[in-house]
Amino acid sequence: MRGTQRKQGNGVWGKVAFVDLTTRSTWLEDPGEEIYEKFLGGIGLSARIMWERIKAGCDPLGPENVLCFTPGVLTDTGALFSGRFTVSAKSPASHSWGDANCGGYFAPALKRCGVDGLVILGQSESPVYIIMDEKEIRIEDAAFLWGKDTIETELLLKEEHGNRAQVACIGPAGEKKSLMAGIFTDRGRTAARGGLGAVMGAKKLKAVVAMGNTKVDVANREEIIRLSREYAKRLKKLRRIQPYFGDKILGLVGRLTRPGLFYMRQPADLWRLILGKFGTCSLNALSAESGDSPVKNWSGVGYKDFPLRASHKIGPESVIQFERKKYGCASCPLRCGGIMVTPEDWGIEGETHKPEYETCCAFSTLLVNNDLKSIFIINDMLNRAGMDTISCGGTVAFAIECYENGLLSIKDTEGLDLRWGNGTDIVKLVEKIIQREGIGDILADGVKVASQQIGKGAEAYAVHCGGIEAPMHDPKFDPGFLASYGLVPAPGRHTVIAYQYLELQRLEKIFSKAPKIPMVTSRKSRFQYDSDKIEGLAVDAFFKMLIDCAGICLFGTQVGGQMPIIQWLNAATGRDLSPDDYLTIGERVFQFRHLFNTREGINPAKDFKPHPRICGDPPFKKGPARGVSLSYESLVKLFYERMNWDMKTGQARRGYLEKLGLGDMLAPSSPPK
Repeated sequence: MRGTQRKQGNGVWGKVAFVDLTTRSTWLEDPGEEIYEKFLGGIGLSARIMWERIKAGCDPLGPENVLCFTPGVLTDTGALFSGRFTVSAKSPASHSWGDANCGGYFAPALKRCGVDGLVILGQSESPVYIIMDEKEIRIEDAAFLWGKDTIETELLLKEEHGNRAQVACIGPAGEKKSLMAGIFTDRGRTAARGGLGAVMGAKKLKAVVAMGNTKVDVANREEIIRLSREYAKRLKKLRRIQPYFGDKILGLVGRLTRPGLFYMRQPADLWRLILGKFGTCSLNALSAESGDSPVKNWSGVGYKDFPLRASHKIGPESVIQFERKKYGCASCPLRCGGIMVTPEDWGIEGETHKPEYETCCAFSTLLVNNDLKSIFIINDMLNRAGMDTISCGGTVAFAIECYENGLLSIKDTEGLDLRWGNGTDIVKLVEKIIQREGIGDILADGVKVASQQIGKGAEAYAVHCGGIEAPMHDPKFDPGFLASYGLVPAPGRHTVIAYQYLELQRLEKIFSKAPKIPMVTSRKSRFQYDSDKIEGLAVDAFFKMLIDCAGICLFGTQVGGQMPIIQWLNAATGRDLSPDDYLTIGERVFQFRHLFNTREGINPAKDFKPHPRICGDPPFKKGPARGVSLSYESLVKLFYERMNWDMKTGQARRGYLEKLGLGDMLAPSSPPK
């Protein structure tokens, strides 16, 4: 992948580091000017690398899979909210394109090593870790780390290499190749989805240690700093209102935002206020009341099965009573995270990260469990084990429903009474899943694999999208999520497409293609797909690829203040591209990832089709989503038409790909034999 050397001073180094664990060799490659022009960096760079390096049909847990770590073009440039990196590989859970995004402080440390990405090839015979700075890359023995949890691993590596070292690692879940394993950094930030921690574990790679200390050059750093200062000032307004938001008030707000006769667009200023005060757990009670949160393994209704008198016990004020200090990722002015200290009798050692909304919902609303202690314990356990909390919560919900319907017996669970809301035994089940002990071994690879092993009709309770457990946002509240779960290259994601993202991001102010979102939408219109809505979802998907190329946080795009992302990109790269030019880059990256999947023989409409409960089949008789049944078929038809995909094969049309500059990368309909 060598090409014409890229000039310095434009936000990238023009170098990618490669490590082959089989041969124990390391080297640098120059991707070439054209690659950066077409794909920018970040997830776009990893897409190009994976296309060239991964053979169609390869085993995701075999040596032929490739693991990429890529910070963004804006990472460490002075742009706010730019502390993200992407991990990419073929997913062992969905057997499709896989990527996971993560914050913390690893991204700038990796970029300061003088590279735009780290690519892991091959497979080691024994546990190893990689350590790198701007001068060298080494492969070191990791036998002393194998079996350690993520926090122990990070502390040991910092003792070995100093506090400047930033660590991305796996825990026991990754070592045991659980298809729910993620990659963790900064003691609680995670690239969680798609089982990429299992890819790292299969390669016997325990950790990557980045110790870079050289800042990348940009075309106009003064302009980036000026833009960031002005943007930060705009974000500071309205903070004095924050103290008036509490558990029950937010729950009542959720009650008011239930889709009734009409639905009002969400204001970014309100989201910024509650996110800055509470973090994502601000949604805990609000979403249970509004119908945003799935309940009782997607079969229940919030106000009936998990009403405000229950949900407020796991609400934001209940959570942050244990917060000792705010936590923010690199370059974040909002600091939505938190470092917590819990009561001694809870058994959590030292400080722990605040459980995020997805974790709280997965182990409360989804399980009808309002035992806050159990949620904190499970959050700490899964952070240490290196396991995705969304997938694990979905798997526990599946197990409870199997138990409730006689598919699992008390003998199968080794004495665990898997009832809804039984926090004590839920904690014990999570322990078994982490250790792959007894029933935990069956559940450790998620609901799709578990339902196949249990049989007896268990797939009826296995709520997933293409092998990935469904996230904690119900498309029967926001129908945009249905496209995000079942039609994007990495299925089962809640961070790609949604109506509420369009409402918060106000993309019509940036891109000419983005349709204007009305202030008020009727209930009937909200749950019907049409070409204007699909155009909005497409623009949203392309914008998400752009921010992942840039290394920008999704939340940062949703908190108002008119983020100057286009101006930042031009100041960093020295280009003079229009917003629509940058959106085309995002579109190209989105379609390139889709090409990866069609080369694997994947047609998302068929292979990623969400579980019927997600669509409202059968529809609820009560609650905010009463009578709502989303037409996946209508969504597919409109989405495929907009994306220029063939309905039968899922393949993109040649003329469209040629227009995007991807005409020479058409994939065969199935993997070569």
